[in-house]
This record gives sequence, structure tokens and C-alpha cells, in this order.
Amino acid sequence: QVQLVESGGGLVQPGGSLRLSCAASGSIGSFYTMGWYRQAPGKRRELVASITGGSTNYADSVKGRFTISRDNAKNMYLQMNSLKPDDTAVYYCNAHWTFYDFWGQGTQVTVSS
Repeated sequence: QVQLVESGGGLVQPGGSLRLSCAASGSIGSFYTMGWYRQAPGKRRELVASITGGSTNYADSVKGRFTISRDNAKNMYLQMNSLKPDDTAVYYCNAHWTFYDFWGQGTQVTVSS
């Protein structure tokens, strides 16, 4: 059984930075695609960034501001710079491969002055 645990969320002022972490436990390999999603109140969950091997993908709204990284099969990060109020959401860690799909419990990110 795979478990994903996010950390690093919090309250930050506009223009500030946060670094989210996702720690995976259980049977998860480097061939899994891992990603960060977010869901703001009243909105659908959306993909923020994903990483598969050395390949990364970003939503247009975060390109140039967010960086996704992975230091092994089980740890993933999201460096968020130049944060905007529109980035306020619950951020979720995801890992998937074929029909395997796992989610973390989410971490709140609030960007406000």
C-alpha cells in the first residue's frame, strides 16, 4: 500500500515563496509519474506540475515561478516562488502508474497580505 504525505504548506504574503514536500511510503518506483495538483474553493482540481523520470510538465499559470523536483523514487518537491493570491488552494501530491493512482491528504497554501 502506498501512502503519500505532504508538508510545507502555510500562509505567505504575495511575492513570497514556499517549498512543498511529498514523502511516499510503500511500493513506489521511479517509473511512477508524480505530480502536484491543487484545488481552490469552488473550483475543480487542476494539475500544477508533474515529473516522470527527468521530464517535467507545468500548468501555464505557474511556468517560470514553480519548480518540481524529485530526489529519488519516494520524495518529491514543489518550489513555489513569486506566489500570487490566485495560488491559494489545497495542494495534493499524486503518484500514478498504469491503473495505480494514489493521493495525499493535501496541504493548505494561502497567499494573502
